Amino acid sequence: MAAAPVRQRSGPGGPRAQLPPCYYEGYLEKRGPKEKASRRLWTCLCGNSLYFFNNAKDAHYVEKLDLGGFVSLKDDCSRDRNLEAARLILRMKDGETKLTAPNLESRELWKGFLYSVIDLNVPSCLTLLPGQLQMLKEVVDKERSRRRTRTPTRAPPSPLSVPLVGEIPPCFRPVSRTEAEVLLERHPDCGNMLLRPGRDGCSLAVTTRQDLNGSVFRHYRVTQRDQGGYVIDVENPIPCATLHDVIDALVEKTAGTLQPFLLEEPYEENITYVSANDENGERILHTAPTSPLPKAPALPPKQGLSLSHQASCIQTVIITNALSVSAAIDRWCSSPLTRSPAPDRRILTSSVPASPTNPMRRLILSPSPLAQTLNEELKMKLEKRRASQE
Repeated sequence: MAAAPVRQRSGPGGPRAQLPPCYYEGYLEKRGPKEKASRRLWTCLCGNSLYFFNNAKDAHYVEKLDLGGFVSLKDDCSRDRNLEAARLILRMKDGETKLTAPNLESRELWKGFLYSVIDLNVPSCLTLLPGQLQMLKEVVDKERSRRRTRTPTRAPPSPLSVPLVGEIPPCFRPVSRTEAEVLLERHPDCGNMLLRPGRDGCSLAVTTRQDLNGSVFRHYRVTQRDQGGYVIDVENPIPCATLHDVIDALVEKTAGTLQPFLLEEPYEENITYVSANDENGERILHTAPTSPLPKAPALPPKQGLSLSHQASCIQTVIITNALSVSAAIDRWCSSPLTRSPAPDRRILTSSVPASPTNPMRRLILSPSPLAQTLNEELKMKLEKRRASQE
């Protein structure tokens, strides 16, 4: 194997002596999110970070990858020119890093150490020997102890005692000076300028980061004026009406070199849920199906007459019936024949076709309140005429 477990190296006075304890090291081919080709680097897993050196004897590392932004780790099954090589895809919040181990055994061991440091637990899904599992258990214990005993570098909190006026820019972060520097260095693609509370709690500050043979940080004080607005406290103070104007002024003064820090947290691509197995009670993580839910079938359009047309037809039928009833009453009153005491019910019929599927026939068989009122009035008129003639 090309990798060697827990072999601490230190150069006198070099940065390697100041690194956290090294749990695992060896050669890996690395290609970052913005790199077009892979580089073979000596890689050390120290604490919760990967440090990359040009070779095993170098005291100064050339790159650092903090595993605090870990998202996932999976095998890359694509072929390599070296048939024995085994690839890994290490996905972080700010992009993917592709790693290539010398062989499958080395890749499996690298995965074991990475999972142990990230999750602080020995992974059970890998194919490892009992001795290797014992090594991982020791690494988990050491990393837990290191995180408990390390001295915090966080500055004392400084909450704002002055309320902010107006809309707060999205690049505002309630962090200290040291935390602001760490955020800007860890996520360089998200911007290089953020707004934060000042150390005294009565002002604000703008922290910026730029590259000049390394990270160069600058901090600018922003105070709130009594008459309203803000001022950037530099040699020639810059008055600003709002906090948005403070950010815009710094962007304009630097010709767009400084950009607001906007950190976009990653979101899940699939819906997952945990359920228990009814037989053994084991809890399993499931992924919900990605296919869209079936839509309810659309109702077929109603055939026949429209509502307005049907209403017009009903009105026409009612008027026609009323005229027919009135004419029938006049004929009945002028007729000398003996009349039956019961009114003739046939006068309420209309000339609508008797087809059972005709919608107008169904409407007439179920008269509306207006038709019932007309019928009652016609009955009363008929009874009054009969009484007057008798």
